[in-house]
Amino acid sequence: MIHIIKKPTDTPDDNSTAMVVSALEKLNVPFKFLDLDLINPFSPGIEGELIWVCGIRQEGTQFEKISVLDISNTVINSPEAIAICASKVQTTARLIGAGVPTPETIFTNSRQDVERFLEKHGKVVYKPVYGFDGNGIYPMTEIGELGEEPYYIQEFIKNNCDYRVFVIDEEAVGAIRRSSDSFAHNIHQGGHGEPVFDIPENMAEIAADAAKSVGIDYCGVDLLPWEDSYLVLEVNGTPNWHCMGVPIPEYIAQYLAEKEKSMRV
Repeated sequence: MIHIIKKPTDTPDDNSTAMVVSALEKLNVPFKFLDLDLINPFSPGIEGELIWVCGIRQEGTQFEKISVLDISNTVINSPEAIAICASKVQTTARLIGAGVPTPETIFTNSRQDVERFLEKHGKVVYKPVYGFDGNGIYPMTEIGELGEEPYYIQEFIKNNCDYRVFVIDEEAVGAIRRSSDSFAHNIHQGGHGEPVFDIPENMAEIAADAAKSVGIDYCGVDLLPWEDSYLVLEVNGTPNWHCMGVPIPEYIAQYLAEKEKSMRV
């Protein structure tokens, strides 16, 4: 049995959970919904099952509960992987440690460190350590534009687009090119997405390496074109799949079904 934790931001017009549920039904795979609000972390009443976390609220209670469920169950994506992806610092550290190309980055409480980094690059990007949908991210050329500490600052890479690559089990299965007339290309920031039907080999490899570096089952990897290759910006642990030209919900359902079956062998 697959236990499903619904994505709290689902809407009638954009329902990620329902898309995968529909695909599971077509596969005749049994499932049931799991309400985290009803889970007692000290007596969860579920053991040895596969739990799919389509999404959780960004608050401590739900994360603690899926962490407890992960003790005696298989949770996809794992709480550890979701936490790593939620933190730009943790993600970047693992990307660098695995040799995955990513923009030069600093993390500091020191304005002086930021000033030196800004002097070196001329233009940088300020990002909140924890954030989603491109919120709070902006380019800066003057120290007076610096937001609140701690400071997670990346070099600015000139571009006219970025890419979201969907990775399942360390394999790139779909991608979109995102573009806009502004700095942010994120779909939630007004960007336009179009499917990439033939994923370049080096894009697929870098995205797969990024997913492997954070130890995640499936994810969305955001990349910028750079020279003749790509730089990884972020790895998303509860990704959307807007504008993908391939049936991502069916791919996720198939992966979950195979994973659950392997647990019964």
